[in-house]
Amino acid sequence: MRHRFLATLLLSLAAGVHAADDSLLTAAERGTAIEAGRDLVRWVAKPAGIPLDVEATNGAADNVKKLPGRPGMRLALVQADVFGASASAHAPGALRVVMPLYDEEVYFVVRADSPLRFVNDIRGSRLNVGPPGSGSAFTASAIYRAMFGAPPDAARTTAFSNEQALLKLTNDKSVDVVVVVAGQPSRLFADMKPQARRYIKLLAVDPLAPETLAMAAPYAQGVIRSSVYPRWLGEDVPAFTVQSLLVTSDPHSARSQESLVRFAESMCENFRELQAQGHPKWREVVLGQPPLPKGWAYYSPTRKVLSTCAGAAESRMASMIMAASENNGARVAAADRCAQDGKSQQACRASAP
Repeated sequence: MRHRFLATLLLSLAAGVHAADDSLLTAAERGTAIEAGRDLVRWVAKPAGIPLDVEATNGAADNVKKLPGRPGMRLALVQADVFGASASAHAPGALRVVMPLYDEEVYFVVRADSPLRFVNDIRGSRLNVGPPGSGSAFTASAIYRAMFGAPPDAARTTAFSNEQALLKLTNDKSVDVVVVVAGQPSRLFADMKPQARRYIKLLAVDPLAPETLAMAAPYAQGVIRSSVYPRWLGEDVPAFTVQSLLVTSDPHSARSQESLVRFAESMCENFRELQAQGHPKWREVVLGQPPLPKGWAYYSPTRKVLSTCAGAAESRMASMIMAASENNGARVAAADRCAQDGKSQQACRASAP
């Protein structure tokens, strides 16, 4: 009996050691990614009994470097442009997509009195792209290069945090444009006071500008909504977007693979709760495994789970729509028959199926 107790205790301790290794790499503390990561812990990992730790990082490029080779179950939030550039930079099969998530908006912030109006006006400006290794730094440089055919001038580019850069923008005016990548609503902007509109504004994407027409996947066009930032924006602002992905690295130990499968099963079971209770961006996420760009691949064990549950969810929704349609048709037919019999509307409603 004593030996069995010791064996159980050792197994519990070993499980505790492994559990501490389960990590989800996100981004800066005030970004959308870390909020999304906390949602995944609360609404997906915990119901599955997976003690997943959310880790704040410098961002997507930092996550891609840290992810491979980590012990335990490992996940990261990575922007599609960073993933695409990094997938070929690692050993074949190292990085895998678990599922596509939501689009993140790209904010180009300038002083309220700036003569700049559109994103394609920023050529030659003093640009803050964000800390090295951040998704903002990668995306800002990539968009600049796509628009103007060359990277931003290193001598006119800074790498302050978003908060530091906004102070530089408005106080000593040593920065002209601050580039931030974050899904709306972003706490960085949502927490600002109404006076902010006197100091900063957003540059819009001009859909007809040649520089805009030069943009291609993984970048798309979206809108930063004034309804999301009513204290700051007086109207919607057209913007560039880039998709966020939930990724892992491969291979995993048997124990970690089993945890990832349980995570995927819990995602299927708790997806509606995640959308209802989590960050608003979750309402844009579609549960499924759509085709990926050439050279990318899904993590096979979780793909089997997520593909199945996504198909089941679509079937359930189709059945619900059909049942509702049939029920509505039955009600209409019954009401017609009732009216033809000369009964009152109240009597017809009372006898309706």
